[in-house]
Amino acid sequence: PAHCYLSWISKIQVNKPAVLRRAEQIQARRPVKKEWQAAWLLKAVTCIDLTTLSGDDTASNVQRLCYKAKYPIREDLLKALNMHDKGITTAAVCVYPARVCDAVKALKAAGCDIPVASVATGFPAGQTHLKTRLEEIRLAVEDGATEIDVVINRTLVLTGQWKALYDEIRQFRKACGEAHLKTILATGELGSLTNVYKASMIAMMAGSDFIKTSTGKETVNATFPVAIVMLRAIRDFFWKTGNKVGFKPAGGIRSAKDSLVWLSLIKEELGDEWMKPELFRIGASTLLADIERQIYHHVTGRYAAYHDLPMS
Repeated sequence: PAHCYLSWISKIQVNKPAVLRRAEQIQARRPVKKEWQAAWLLKAVTCIDLTTLSGDDTASNVQRLCYKAKYPIREDLLKALNMHDKGITTAAVCVYPARVCDAVKALKAAGCDIPVASVATGFPAGQTHLKTRLEEIRLAVEDGATEIDVVINRTLVLTGQWKALYDEIRQFRKACGEAHLKTILATGELGSLTNVYKASMIAMMAGSDFIKTSTGKETVNATFPVAIVMLRAIRDFFWKTGNKVGFKPAGGIRSAKDSLVWLSLIKEELGDEWMKPELFRIGASTLLADIERQIYHHVTGRYAAYHDLPMS
């Protein structure tokens, strides 16, 4: 039962020097052999939550985003890799609640069933009344979002109110109904790696389908030390309960090389079964363009000139 776990959680301490050593190891390594790179990059594409979260989002740039989600890599490049008939799309598109209808409409018009994820609960700061945070989830689901990326209330973590945090996330879970709950911890604002571990555990106990590092709006986003702590929490939770929870790094993941490092990290920490969009997502907006450039280079041996590739 939850209350037994809550008392256990208050006693946890993370070994920071060990985590930092492991993080250094990851960064120092060359992730993937050259001949496997294209395959890994395509795998990364299928795990992207293609995202736009700007104040100036409109129906037309959401439409472009949805088109790119359906056709993430140019057809001729996929043909050259013999992957043109594999239905490669991004994992989801991720937008603000007010743009969910636009995204649902655009994807329907494109005749594809890529899920629409919506941020919610007073994203990015989470500093609104609980009542409106819950209503925001319900409205996004009503509009057709099948995944909800909620933000937690950081205040509850910083003041050690673990039971209250658990109760809030339970309410988020309930408001989601059938939709998947992805819980953003905003790890750059949690104060310590120990708090990151505890918040990860609480979020999973409360029924999150995914835990996500960041909103992408904090000053510090997805870092390797934080990721290691979250991945170890996912592993511990799996050992304790048999439930697999997904992981989503977000914020500052811009290069194809970054995406390979993240995939390698997942493979090492959680194993091959986590290397699929059901359990691993990358939150990104500009990453896809760089992956397409690298695949172009892989196929042609040339680096893309400005006019060779759409730079969107």
